[in-house]
Amino acid sequence: MLCTLTGCILVGPKYHRPAATEEPLPSTYKEIPAHYKDSEGWDVARPRDAMLRGEWWRIFHDPDLNALEEQLNINNNNIKLFFENFMQARALIAEANSQLYPTLSANASWTRSRTPPLNPITTILSTLEISWAPDLWGKVRNAVRSAQYSAQLSAGDLENERLTEQATLASLYFQIRGQDTLQKLFNDTIVAFEKALAYNQVQYETGITDKISVVEAQNTLENAQATATNIGVARAQFEHAIAVLLGRVASNFSIPIRTLHQSPPRIPVGMPSQLLERRPDIAAAERAMAAANAQIGQAYAAYFPTVNIGSDVGLQAHHLNTLFNTSNRTWSFGPSASETIFDAGLRTATVHQFIATYNADLAIYRQTVLTGFQQVEDGLAQVRLVSKQLLELRAAEKSAEEFLTLEMSRYQTGIDPYVDVVTAQTTLLTDQQSVITAQVLQMTGAVSLIEALGGGWDVSELPTPSQVSKWPTHEESAIQQ
Repeated sequence: MLCTLTGCILVGPKYHRPAATEEPLPSTYKEIPAHYKDSEGWDVARPRDAMLRGEWWRIFHDPDLNALEEQLNINNNNIKLFFENFMQARALIAEANSQLYPTLSANASWTRSRTPPLNPITTILSTLEISWAPDLWGKVRNAVRSAQYSAQLSAGDLENERLTEQATLASLYFQIRGQDTLQKLFNDTIVAFEKALAYNQVQYETGITDKISVVEAQNTLENAQATATNIGVARAQFEHAIAVLLGRVASNFSIPIRTLHQSPPRIPVGMPSQLLERRPDIAAAERAMAAANAQIGQAYAAYFPTVNIGSDVGLQAHHLNTLFNTSNRTWSFGPSASETIFDAGLRTATVHQFIATYNADLAIYRQTVLTGFQQVEDGLAQVRLVSKQLLELRAAEKSAEEFLTLEMSRYQTGIDPYVDVVTAQTTLLTDQQSVITAQVLQMTGAVSLIEALGGGWDVSELPTPSQVSKWPTHEESAIQQ
């Protein structure tokens, strides 16, 4: 009867997933042009294209990046930390679930006593005790549910941290490739400036030009050499940061030099309503509300009586050889109930505490959703506008090349002084640097957009309450060395 009763009564509010925002979700993202052709230099994937799944970084078709991401997924210590937090959350489910079942304990004792004028008495006692508090009002079941939802929350946090680390690695990787491209630009520029210096030196020695042209050429070369050296500082720092992400000692890690050659891929954006199902941080925030709702049920259960059922059987004798005689058997059985009459408002305060916790989690959930939409719009704007800017910068670079060619011709024919050539050289170099910077922003913007969209994750990948309740495997629970 009690078992039937415990399966029927569950006090507290029933959980319903609340609306994600206080206004209707948009049908499309603001930063996607109404006509794809209006987005110069970059195009989003069409709605019919498949959404990202799994190893999202492979969309960039870069074998080096693929290899680094695979190492990160195995060796990153932050991911390991969040995984162990998830394992701990799963263990807490088992702890809560154990309260649904009776407690069985065994006791044995041997005593020898003497009270004058009696002779010494030996007492041997062995008992088996069973105690059970039926979960009549759902306090324990709500505790189990809260632990399950908290474990799901932890699973969402794990996936969100994994995505964050993966995106950070990809961004650093494209920053390194940008530095490699800048390095090549300045290496080629230095060679050109060395030739210009040698040319001006010959012209000066033959009396065709004056000393100032040599000094200007020398100064231009030295500035380029200093900038080229400084590029190595940023690259080294990016490389060291990647080493830490991979769980490697920075002193033992290096990435081969290779210039940036990619353009941002066509990224499946999907519909705004899909974002709620594709970001692990949003899923984790929603599970926090579910856990808080279950805690309200736990608090409500304190208003109802607590029932305990106890029983013990045992053996008691004065001699070991008679311990197992039938006449020495003992037993007892009896239920007990208790109800708090006065607690000075403790139970009411506890209910209000968890209601406030739920409302706070609701605010966090909605803020997480709003932040998600902001990050997607930011990513779309960055990739789209930087791609358009890149086309404009390449046009400026082309005109700067023509400017330098014309100015060099005017200098060689004696029309303009060499300082005008220096101006043209500086203009071209600046435009070339701007092009490379925009290329890096394109790629890192694409990474940020993919991260904002959830990196191909889907809420269907979140483990169910029954899945998180299973005991971890031996490999999952092994002590790390």
